[in-house]
Amino acid sequence: MNAHHAASTGLIHHLYAPPAGFDAPQPGVFKASTVFFPNVAALRARQWKDKSGYTYGLHGTPTTFTLEERIAALEGGLQCLLAPSGLAAMATVALALLQAGDEVLIPGNAYGPNLALAQGQLARYGIAHWIYDPLDLNDLAARINARTRLVWLEAAGSVTLEFPDLIGQTRLCRERGVTCALDNTWGAGLAFNPFDLDGAGLGVDVSAHALTKYPSGGGDVLMGAITTREEALHLRLKLAHMHLGLGVGGNDAEAVLRSLPSLPLRYAAADRAARALARWCAAQPQFAQVLHPALPTAPGHAHWRQVCGAADAAGQGAAAGLWSVIVHERYPQAQVDAFCDALRLFRLGYSWGGPVSLVMPYNLNEMRPSWPAHLARGTLVRFCAGLEDGRDLQADLARALGALEGNS
Repeated sequence: MNAHHAASTGLIHHLYAPPAGFDAPQPGVFKASTVFFPNVAALRARQWKDKSGYTYGLHGTPTTFTLEERIAALEGGLQCLLAPSGLAAMATVALALLQAGDEVLIPGNAYGPNLALAQGQLARYGIAHWIYDPLDLNDLAARINARTRLVWLEAAGSVTLEFPDLIGQTRLCRERGVTCALDNTWGAGLAFNPFDLDGAGLGVDVSAHALTKYPSGGGDVLMGAITTREEALHLRLKLAHMHLGLGVGGNDAEAVLRSLPSLPLRYAAADRAARALARWCAAQPQFAQVLHPALPTAPGHAHWRQVCGAADAAGQGAAAGLWSVIVHERYPQAQVDAFCDALRLFRLGYSWGGPVSLVMPYNLNEMRPSWPAHLARGTLVRFCAGLEDGRDLQADLARALGALEGNS
C-alpha cells in the first residue's frame, strides 16, 4: 500500500491477495453483487450465458456455478439454474414457456402452489390451464391440443403419492411435440433419472426440483433448481430467469453444497424408515388405506416398479421418506386432529426432507376437484420420516393411536 493512502482507503484497496492453489473438501463461498473487471476490454467481452465469465452477482459466482453443475450431474442433465425456492423454479418454467392464448396441463395430484399459480397469475395473463387424471394416460392424450405448450408431470403425486405411467406420459408429450416438465422433488435425482426413464434415452424436457427438501436436508434453506439437457431450451429459461431477477444467496448455496455428499445416505435412510412404518400402518385397523408407492397395493405401484425398481443395488427400488394414511371415515376430524397433536417425534409442519419427522393432516375435498376413485373415504394424514430411529417413530405412532380412539 502506498504510504500516502489513508487508513480507510488502505482497508478497501489493500494490495494483498492470498496465494492460489488452496483446496479443501468444501468449495469457497463467494458473495457478490458487484463483480470487478480487470479492464474495459474484459468488461465488454464477458457474458453471463455460458458460465465463461463473471459479470454480476445475480448472474452467478463460483459458488452458485459449482452448485448448478452438481445438481445438473445429480439429475442427469447438462444445465441447471438456481431459484429462491421450488415454487420459484416452477414459476420460472411457466413464465419462460407460456404466453397469452397458450394452455398448460396439470395433474390432479400436483403440488398445490403450482396449481394455484396457474389459477392465479397465469390466468390473469391469459394462459389457460386444464387438470388431467395422472393415472389415466388416455385422459392426458385427450386434453393435449394445438394450444397446449406445457405439460406438468408429478411423480409421485403430491400428498396422495400415486405414481403415474411416467414413461407413457413422457413418450406421449414427445410424440405430440409438447414440452413436459417434471416436479422431481420426490425423486431427488436418486429414485430415477428424469432424462432417461427407460434406459434408452426417453426423458422429460425440464426437471424442477425443490432443493429445500432432500438436497438441503436441514429444514433451513429455501431453494429450487431447473435442470435441462437441451441448450436452446436452457437459454430460453435462463433469459426469463434473468428478466425476473432471480438469484440465491452464497450462504444458502454453501449449505446445500455441504449437504450434497450425504444426500444418498439420508435419502436411503428415510426410504427404509418410511417403508417399514408404512407396512406397520397398513396393519392398523384405524387406517382404511396406506399410500406409499413401494406397497403393492398402492396406486401406480407397477409404474413405480418400472421406473424406480432398479435404482438401488439390492433391486428393491428407491422411494422418498413419505407416506400417507387415510384414517377411517368413522373417526371425526376432531379425533384425527387429536391423533396428530398427540405425536411427539413427528412434528406438525410443512415441507419434508429434513432430519425431523413431520406430520400434516389434509382436507382432500379442498385440494381435488372430486374425491379420487382409487382412494378410500376418510381423512388423509401425510407423514415424512426424518432421521430418528425407526423404532422410536413406530412407538410414537402407536401411542398416538390412543388419542385417535379417544383414550388419554
